Amino acid sequence: MAKKIESVFNQQDKTLSKGERVHTHPKISASPNYVAIAESPEFKSLKTKKRKFILPIAIFFLLCYISLPILTSYTTILNTNAFGDVAWVWVYSIALFIMTWALCMIYVRKANGFDREADEIFEKEKAGGYE
Repeated sequence: MAKKIESVFNQQDKTLSKGERVHTHPKISASPNYVAIAESPEFKSLKTKKRKFILPIAIFFLLCYISLPILTSYTTILNTNAFGDVAWVWVYSIALFIMTWALCMIYVRKANGFDREADEIFEKEKAGGYE
């Protein structure tokens, strides 16, 4: 009986360089089961959260950037002076740079959270949670 168990374990071992061996558990697959992950409620929830965050931010970003050439080409609203000899177009342009950096920092912070959730999903799959 002991030899039979030992043979099962030896079949599941992988040989590395220099004769080292790594044991793999039969429940843990070598590559993730992407179909099972994609159908899991955790992954669907993660996709929904990402979409609810990225879509409004992207729309806001594009509207702000597209409005600058529209406002400068078809109106004279940004031609007036904001203070001294500085026109509103310069204020608006600098605000676009500040907005871009702010959105970038917000996105990086949120993306780190999304990455943690994705790692948790992969860990659950590795542990045999999606069968």
